[in-house]
Amino acid sequence: MSRVIKEKVLSVPEVKEIMEKIGEENLDQFQRRTLDYATKFSKIDAKNAKKLIKKLVNEFKLEEGEAVQIVNCMPESIEELRVFLAGGRKIVETSKLESILALLEKFRKKE
Repeated sequence: MSRVIKEKVLSVPEVKEIMEKIGEENLDQFQRRTLDYATKFSKIDAKNAKKLIKKLVNEFKLEEGEAVQIVNCMPESIEELRVFLAGGRKIVETSKLESILALLEKFRKKE
């Protein structure tokens, strides 16, 4: 019987990195599909994803789950970005959203 030791929210790029370290030959069918998905939908690499999540949490006071979803999707407009911020329940200043988009763009260009 397995037990949970630690639970952590991971971005798609982080999942990809972990599964690549395990090695495709050591993955079962479900895990191979997960790796395929992570490979197709990772917008930035895992190292930059971790840095970006940290910045979004520390500088913009976002919840970790919100930051991970933003990194997974890398929205390109204010309208797209609003979708990830508490389901639109809280008002976020446009200037803050523009700053977040500028940060996302910097990380997008690092690739």
